[in-house]
Amino acid sequence: MASGARAAGPEDRTGSPGRRGEKAVSAPGGDGAAAGMLKSRASPARSVVASPRPVKAKAGREAARRRLQLLPVTQAQGPGEGAAGEEGEPLPSVPEEAQAEARPLPPICVSPMRGMWRDEKVALYCDQVLQDCKAEDADEAMSKYLSEKLKLKDRWLGVWKTNPELFFVTYEEASIPFVGILVEVTCTPHQTSTSCFKVTVSVAEPFSSNIANIPRGLVDEILEELEHCVPLLEVHPVEGQDSEIRDIALALEVVRFFYDFLWRDWDDEESSENYTALIEERINLWCDIQDGTIPGPIAQRFKKTLEKYKNKRVELIEYQSNIKEDPSAAEAVECWKKYYEIVMLCGLLKMWEDLRLRVHGPFFPRILRRRKGRRDFGKTITHIVAKVMTTNMVKDLSSDTFLQQHDDLDLALDSCYSGDTVVIFPGEYQAVNLALLTDDIIIKGVGKREEIRITSEPSHDSFVVSKADNVKLMHLSLIQQGTVDGIVVVESGHMTLENCVLKCEGTGVCVLTGAALTLTDSEITGAQGAGVELYPGSMAVLERNEIHHCNTLGTSDGSKSTLGGVSMKVLPAPKLKMTNNHIHSNSGYGVSINQPAEQFFVVEEALNKGAASGDKKDETVLSRVMHSLNLEMSDNKIEANSKGDIRVVTG
Repeated sequence: MASGARAAGPEDRTGSPGRRGEKAVSAPGGDGAAAGMLKSRASPARSVVASPRPVKAKAGREAARRRLQLLPVTQAQGPGEGAAGEEGEPLPSVPEEAQAEARPLPPICVSPMRGMWRDEKVALYCDQVLQDCKAEDADEAMSKYLSEKLKLKDRWLGVWKTNPELFFVTYEEASIPFVGILVEVTCTPHQTSTSCFKVTVSVAEPFSSNIANIPRGLVDEILEELEHCVPLLEVHPVEGQDSEIRDIALALEVVRFFYDFLWRDWDDEESSENYTALIEERINLWCDIQDGTIPGPIAQRFKKTLEKYKNKRVELIEYQSNIKEDPSAAEAVECWKKYYEIVMLCGLLKMWEDLRLRVHGPFFPRILRRRKGRRDFGKTITHIVAKVMTTNMVKDLSSDTFLQQHDDLDLALDSCYSGDTVVIFPGEYQAVNLALLTDDIIIKGVGKREEIRITSEPSHDSFVVSKADNVKLMHLSLIQQGTVDGIVVVESGHMTLENCVLKCEGTGVCVLTGAALTLTDSEITGAQGAGVELYPGSMAVLERNEIHHCNTLGTSDGSKSTLGGVSMKVLPAPKLKMTNNHIHSNSGYGVSINQPAEQFFVVEEALNKGAASGDKKDETVLSRVMHSLNLEMSDNKIEANSKGDIRVVTG
């Protein structure tokens, strides 16, 4: 399983690649060789407070207790041992050498994978390592790849990173993310499965660790219990050795990444005609998460779901292993419950992987509620949302208006039929039903828009989602908190937003294919993607709006940072009319037109033909391109956007 292949601790990122011409250190030849590794770039070691596992020797136990400044002897040693230690003969004094703190760890080799482009990763895994193998043969392919690399050098220095639970009974997770020990590695793996590879290790001199006050005797004792064999993928080669060691370090990183992110334990249970194509999709998914193409909240939810799946699978295996005889009825039911929970998580992960988590998550369509239509008696109702309703609130309504008062916005929306109006008075509200708008209604605030604050429910994926033919929101403030979908998603039909404030936390307003949006006199800010994102074949009219400080999610990939105020995805081209808008202070362009690569060069060539000098382009040429894309712009103020005002970019 993948869990068996994973290194117990996080990867050390403090090292840097060795410089060309740097003197290599042959592995390993005693104190001198290891000492040469401990340069000024070594990772600092620090003392921690933890309760060590009991070791056999009395002197070792006492040293561990004193060195880690911990619990009483009775807690650190186990039941019965503390009293014997206190009432028996005095413990021999600990040699002075045992009091010396561990040296800092040398820097580990930095894998070239960190600088690889996605195409290079795809070529490495699909063409070199897996080579069109089937899912059930992936373990064997990874094992063969790693075995060939390990033949380059059978002895080298590495940092063994393992779970702190192997050394300590109690500890602070924040202070000890992993235990790292400098070891001498002897590579004589015999297993056929990569995830089960073991190597022989011994403590290298000088004694070095990321925990300054870890007792040397404790480390020796643990290694003796393990017969000096540890999982190969927990060992990270250190810098300054032969070039062959760098190749081994790369191979280890390739295998770790495969089992950590690309491999799924259901792969070999299902028939896949093209397994390498599936691996390529997962590589693209990982790259999209890393470079910010997929918004942070969505990526985080995917990672949590994947981690939950792995944990639940481990729980099931452990539960089954604890059943000694034939399971009872209760145990059988519990096994089935755990199994079906795993199946549900597995299905969710497959859905997310297939749809690539694009912008607003995997659940499409989002609205499964049916449209109610109009009431049987044909009348419409005005729903008043306020804690207390007074006559002054309804004085401007006609005498024949049907009224219904609610103190909860959710109840008001749930009571609506097509043609109804929801009038909201100042206050703070939440409403799950805003994500289920199917009927043609008007939702409007009374008073200043800043005083009618509607916040999203963090436990839900969506905030405002509509597939009504014609729905209107007026004089409101929408505050997104925790939801990962777009702050407003127009799934189908037409939505009007008038005089609203949209404070985004995830993505901005998304208008899906075939849907339409009219946005007037409103403000959009804080979106992690574009403030307004138009999908192919959508329509939008934007007038007198302010769109600023969008595309707030940082990304290391310059090509992914072009989103800003308004983003259009072309083919078929959306229709957009923009008048008197102020688009400013966005990361990216004020308006970006995203086209597929094969279409980009045609438009780019047309733009370049009109260039007079440098980056200055003929405005008439740009105007013709915009016209061909159904884009009308007049009297807009586009300024102070980090990439520029308007740009045609590859999608």
